[in-house]
Amino acid sequence: MTIAVLGAGSWGTALARLLGEKGHAVRLWDHDVRRAANIQRDRVNARYLPSFELPHSVIVTGDARYATAEAEAIVIAVPSSAVRSLLNEHGGHFVDVPAVLSAAKGLEPSTGMRVSEICIELLGEAARPRLAVLSGPNLATELARNVPTATVIASENRELATLLQCILHTRYLRPYTSEDVIGVELGGALKNIIAIAAGISDGLGYGDNTKASLMTRGLAEIIRLGEKLGARRDTFWGLSGVGDMIATCAGRLSRNYRVGAGLAEGKSLETVLAEMGQVAEGVPTTEAAIRLSERAGVEAPIIKSAYSVLFGGTPAIRATSELMERGAKGELW
Repeated sequence: MTIAVLGAGSWGTALARLLGEKGHAVRLWDHDVRRAANIQRDRVNARYLPSFELPHSVIVTGDARYATAEAEAIVIAVPSSAVRSLLNEHGGHFVDVPAVLSAAKGLEPSTGMRVSEICIELLGEAARPRLAVLSGPNLATELARNVPTATVIASENRELATLLQCILHTRYLRPYTSEDVIGVELGGALKNIIAIAAGISDGLGYGDNTKASLMTRGLAEIIRLGEKLGARRDTFWGLSGVGDMIATCAGRLSRNYRVGAGLAEGKSLETVLAEMGQVAEGVPTTEAAIRLSERAGVEAPIIKSAYSVLFGGTPAIRATSELMERGAKGELW
């Protein structure tokens, strides 16, 4: 099968590598033409996924038209904040492609829209049965190392989800299917905010009690907001909810965790992001989540606290104190 992977960051490169090793003809697109040429020549993405060679079945290109020509499936692996511009510029190449899989884990900061919503808005309702989303505890470096991994593919079209499941299934990646597109997307996006909070917690030296409490109460916020937005509660107990949260809150492989840890050290957000040199989806998603929670009338104190540290200049230690000093209540889910 001919598959276009749009976005040559660490995640897009890892997916292209997996698909290429399985024998698919993969065209990996990078918006930076010079970087694409370097990866094609060296067979390694030195910036985002060094030390992992691409199979020869993967062609790297800076030409989106060439990447999508004759594609039987397109994988969107750009940051969520770049999806709209990607579709505005190259959406015409998606028209006749039978399968479009979003692997982006974030919300559009200006609108709060999920990636599938952006796709339907720009590609039209006719794209809905051709659209699926991918999410789960899937750190790119571990996937590239062939570490046993599970993920979720969600689509309103069950046959499409099953097809993509077969395409991606290898001896080290086990995809499950779901029909809850909203829940899978929200779980993958919102847990990034909790990962930032977990990084702050560890960075301040609080220990496992604090991080476990943040993760559990953060999950409660995600479930409350998710249900209000139309997701199924049980989805958040699965791979794209609890599973992904465990992976991203665990430590230094998670970019969002590293953002929180850097903030706890007293660095500015701009400095932390510049040092990483990569997108941390939880940062713009926090902006979107605040708007969504206010619009839905859902109380989300941890998300609000993360926002105040990221964008309001609140010191991390003070934000923690404010959370702990809130009025006592029962454990309501």
